Amino acid sequence: MTDLSVASTAKRTTFDMDAIRRDFPILSQQVNGKPLVYLDNGASAQKPEAVLDAMDRYYREMHSNVHRGAHTLGDRATSAFEGARETVRNFLNAESTREIIWTRGTTEAINLVANGLAPRLKAGDEILVSHMEHHANIVPWQMIAERTGAKVVPVQVTPEGELDLESFTSLLNEKTRVLAITHVSNVLGTVNPVAALIEQAKAHGIITLVDGAQAVPHYQPDVQALGCDFYVFSSHKLFGPTGIGVLYGKAQLLEEMPPYQGGGEMIERVSFERTTWNTLPYKFEAGTPAIAEAVGLGAAIDYLNGLDRSAMEAAETGLLERANQLVETVPGMEIIGTAKNKVPVISFKIAGLHPSDIGTLLDQQGIAIRTGHHCAMPLMDFYGVPGTARASFAFYNTLDEVDTLFTALQKVQRLFA
Repeated sequence: MTDLSVASTAKRTTFDMDAIRRDFPILSQQVNGKPLVYLDNGASAQKPEAVLDAMDRYYREMHSNVHRGAHTLGDRATSAFEGARETVRNFLNAESTREIIWTRGTTEAINLVANGLAPRLKAGDEILVSHMEHHANIVPWQMIAERTGAKVVPVQVTPEGELDLESFTSLLNEKTRVLAITHVSNVLGTVNPVAALIEQAKAHGIITLVDGAQAVPHYQPDVQALGCDFYVFSSHKLFGPTGIGVLYGKAQLLEEMPPYQGGGEMIERVSFERTTWNTLPYKFEAGTPAIAEAVGLGAAIDYLNGLDRSAMEAAETGLLERANQLVETVPGMEIIGTAKNKVPVISFKIAGLHPSDIGTLLDQQGIAIRTGHHCAMPLMDFYGVPGTARASFAFYNTLDEVDTLFTALQKVQRLFA
């Protein structure tokens, strides 16, 4: 990275919550006359000053299109852009930056893979997903199945919200071609045993994709240790900007897959007789990329690298434990998804209350949560509910904020009671 890139933050020796919260300027405001309590991190996390500064600096000091520019600004922009790709490679422990593809987000990354694998699929083949998937890891596979004659097969979940491992094992067969599985459920917070699932799938020669959108804010994945063929995530859930995401793919598979879009950087040579493709990773990056957003994502990862991740995970565990302890203080409250291994997410319902009413009344008290089906309608159908209220915590949330949430829920429950 150039000297105009944002340097990595020195690792803090302690987990100083006050200092961390100062890093996120949006958290200091008031909403509806109350201090903001932001508990919608599963939808989109907030951004530290380091990310805002990195993107501002890019636009002020080095903005230019990347690659092929015969001038200094072009060199600076390209260096920062490709430096961010190396930051992501290191974050995932991928073998090469050739395996790191920029996308618009998790959804586009899954669509890219699904379309790229379509030539491998035929009528009767099976694509294995789970019942807890986000729509983004169901619908693209359904579209490809309709095109190829393949079939999307769901792995069941238990009432506790864990993957039914017996169901998973029983569904593996000679027709299974793809396993597309979420690392962490956006609704339940369940952490799936993806390494073990991938190992079983690999024994059957199955291609594996892991949706890491909800995992990367809480854990740093090692794609080589996991052994997955593809791993996807979005920047905006990882405390970076919107509009950019990452597809990690094993180089051999990416080489074999056809391009997803045409034009711009993805070409090697164009003629009316024949067009040839660029090398990886550019083969899948048509058009002008989201340069500032890539720089912002790199800065977000640098920021996280400056934190004590074990202390961060411990703090998040404490938030979930406090929330679980306080559930009984709200009459009629029920948690949906009680898996043993969870990130700090609670989806819940309160007897007699509609989730949207809960969300509206909490917002009046300065508390931001999410309500609805959370882009997981099959899972809502499984639990027999139209939707839930969801509080999703990040490392910058405090135990006091958990208490504030439950005090507010008690007020809401009393109001309707």
